[in-house]
Amino acid sequence: MEQVKEVKDILSPFGSLDVLYYYSIVAEKLKDFLKGKEIAVKIWLSNPKAIPFFLKRGSNSPPLYIEDFRVVDEKMLRLRAEHGLGEAKNKLTSKQELVWEYFVPRKLMDFFYACNREGQGRKIERVFIDIDKGKEIKSEIAQDVAKNLVEIIKNDKEFNKLLKYRMFIMWTGNSFHIYLLLKKSVNLNFYDKYLAYHKDNQLGSFTGRWAEKIRKKTGINVQGGHEKTPEHITIDPSGTPSGKLARCPFSLHMKSAKEADGIAVPLSENDLNRKNLVAELKKLTPEKVIKNIGGYGKLL
Repeated sequence: MEQVKEVKDILSPFGSLDVLYYYSIVAEKLKDFLKGKEIAVKIWLSNPKAIPFFLKRGSNSPPLYIEDFRVVDEKMLRLRAEHGLGEAKNKLTSKQELVWEYFVPRKLMDFFYACNREGQGRKIERVFIDIDKGKEIKSEIAQDVAKNLVEIIKNDKEFNKLLKYRMFIMWTGNSFHIYLLLKKSVNLNFYDKYLAYHKDNQLGSFTGRWAEKIRKKTGINVQGGHEKTPEHITIDPSGTPSGKLARCPFSLHMKSAKEADGIAVPLSENDLNRKNLVAELKKLTPEKVIKNIGGYGKLL
């Protein structure tokens, strides 16, 4: 969808909060990156007595795909600002109704997707590594870990004999993700054999060995696996198997039902060497992202 000229606040385009307008604009750049991947959203709830959020995804609802955003138009968005879904149904197509059910008006939400499709045991088309930092760790430290991990993976001759890939790097709004977009898909047993981290055999996977190399080189408290601790940075590939979700590029990063504290954007390898990178990334707004969407799109 093209940006409507008179809209000043991208997250409140027609008088009330509606993140669908922003996500429908960035969707155009995500068509190739998310092709065939089921969309998911984390919908934040404002009632403190209720659960903080819930997930809507292709495993619990009819699946939604990135190409489905083409049904979003200004007329639909204006309907959402003035009416509930029940009132507007007779003016919507079935696909518009599905998009509406995922992207609820007047709610903040994170934008996710099924990294290697919904369902279990599917082939792996991309390896997804989360640089998961504890609450006590600054994002700049996570940047250093991401930079070293990229370098180590690129120079790991043993690993690179096994896979051909294109590397993709992303700021999440809080930390970093590293993807290996595979030239040829592999079976799940590749992940189990080479990447899955096991506490009782920490150096038995590439994940554990990469973490050990970074720890020795930098002195940063890095570990492999998916166990989160406040004082560690964890190199976590556990989002790789099918049925797991990953954050989409350009997703808002939510702090609460009332506040987004970051935005996910693609990065280049050279970006990881920039001294003030994190400070700059934390100043991003939806408007700034849209203004520079062409440059970001080239990194996807």
